[in-house]
Amino acid sequence: MTDTILAVPSGLAGQDTALQTLRLAARRPVHAYLFVGPPGTGKLVAARAFGAMLLCPNGGEDNCEICKRVVSHDYPDFVLFEREGASLTIDQAREVTRVAARSALEGGKLVIVLPEFHLAREAVPALLKTIEEPPASTVFIILAEFVPPELITIASRCVRVDFRPFTSEQIINILIAEGLTRPRAASIAGMANGRLDRARLLATDPEAESRWRSWAAVPGRLDGTGLVAATIAEELAELLKRSVGPLSARQDEEMKALVERNSQQMSMTVKLAPSLARQGVKELEETHKREQRRQRTDELRTGLAALAGAYRDRAAAGTMDAGLAVRAVGLIDQLSADLVFNPGELLALQALLVRLGRLV
Repeated sequence: MTDTILAVPSGLAGQDTALQTLRLAARRPVHAYLFVGPPGTGKLVAARAFGAMLLCPNGGEDNCEICKRVVSHDYPDFVLFEREGASLTIDQAREVTRVAARSALEGGKLVIVLPEFHLAREAVPALLKTIEEPPASTVFIILAEFVPPELITIASRCVRVDFRPFTSEQIINILIAEGLTRPRAASIAGMANGRLDRARLLATDPEAESRWRSWAAVPGRLDGTGLVAATIAEELAELLKRSVGPLSARQDEEMKALVERNSQQMSMTVKLAPSLARQGVKELEETHKREQRRQRTDELRTGLAALAGAYRDRAAAGTMDAGLAVRAVGLIDQLSADLVFNPGELLALQALLVRLGRLV
C-alpha cells in the first residue's frame, strides 16, 4: 500500500496527525467530517485528497484518472460549494440540499465540500438536517477556521479533524527543503502569517519583498494631506493588482491542463459530453476568480501587517509617540478585520491613510 494521494501531498507538510486520521477514516467513512484550522493549513488540499480516497475504487492508492480528476476538481461526484458573497446564502443552502439528494453520476459516492463554513451564518439551520441525515452515498466535508456558536450543533454531528497552524520555523524549513536560501525563506515566512500556501506563492513572486518595503515606507511619506494619502493609496492598490501575477500564471497552467484532459476524453471511446467539458471549464474559471479575489485580500492583509509593524518600529525607536502608534495600529487592525466584509480596496485605503496622516 503506497497511499499515493496522501503520501506527500503538496500543501499538507506538517499535518501528519490530520493525514493519519484521514487515512484511517477513508477505510470506514461516515456521513460528515469537519476540518478545523486557520487559513493556509491545507484544509482544502486535504479535502480534495480525502475526496479522491473516497471516490477512487482503489482508495486513492493508484493515482488513477479518477484521483487526478478529483484533485483537479474535474469530477462530477466531487462538488465544491464556494460562498458567493460574505457568507453561504439560503439559496446556496437549498442547492446543497438538492445536490446532496441526487445519485452519484459516475461512482458509488457523492462528496460535497463546504469551505469557509464558519461564515455560513443564517444558512446553518437550513443545512442541519441535510448534513445530519444525508443519503447513504453522500459524504460531507466541511471546512472552517473555527467553530462559532451557530456551528456547534452541526460540529457535534461530524468527525472533527484539526489542522495545526504553521510556525515560522516550520515554514522556513519547508521552503529551504524546496530550494530557497535561509535568508529568503525567513523573509517569506515573515510575510506569510503562518500560512504555508501563502508562503509558497510568495516564494514564486520576485516582487514580494519590494511590496512589503513599499507598505513599510508609508508612515514616512504621509504628511497629513488628503492628496498625498490618495496618491499613496492608488500606488498600493496597483501593487495589489500586480500581486496576482504569480497566481494567474499558475491558473493558466491549470486551465491548459483541464482543456487538454477534456480534449483527450472527448476523443476516447467513451466520450466526455461537450456540455460537461464546458461546465468544467466554467467552474474552473469561477474558482480562479475567487482565488484571485482571495489573493488580493491576502496581499492587503500582508501589506497592513507591514504597515502596522512600521508604526511599532517607530514607537520602539522613539521617533513616534507610543500612544499615537497604538492608535495607528488600532486603525490598521480594524481595516484588516473588516476585510471579511469585502470593502472597496481603494476607498478603504484612502480612508485609512487620511486617518493615519492626521497622526503625523
